[in-house]
Amino acid sequence: MKSLQIVSESPAATFRVGAILGELLETGDIVALTGELGAGKTCLTQGIARGLGIPESYPITSPTFTLANEYPGRLNLIHLDVYRLSGSQDLQDLGYEEFFFGRGVTVIEWAEKIGDVIPDQSIWVAMAYVDRKRRSIEIAGRQDRMVAISKAMKEGGF
Repeated sequence: MKSLQIVSESPAATFRVGAILGELLETGDIVALTGELGAGKTCLTQGIARGLGIPESYPITSPTFTLANEYPGRLNLIHLDVYRLSGSQDLQDLGYEEFFFGRGVTVIEWAEKIGDVIPDQSIWVAMAYVDRKRRSIEIAGRQDRMVAISKAMKEGGF
């Protein structure tokens, strides 16, 4: 896997990183998000949604209590939050394949909890606090995908 390190200076910048990433995503892509509570996973997902062409009239919220939300756009976004699951077995019991394969793009918050069922070709995004406002965003994936992502982020000012 190849990776790219970005420092986001604000929630607006985190949103922009997500929007740039969203524009590059394809049907079947899985974006696995990791990071502490409040690190910006949902903010990044909101940007991904806009990059996928999901209208602003759809508020993108974390599905912590519902597990999954789906939004229509250029590609549908399936947004999972697995924080409340104890592990991948819980997701397997729910038939996770329905979420992962073929209906659009899947974004998973707290992906480290179910890492053993996330396909190898997924894009991993690790988010961490730098300080109160800034966040470190590390995007990792296959070399071919990361070349395009790195180029787009550079063109976007990151």
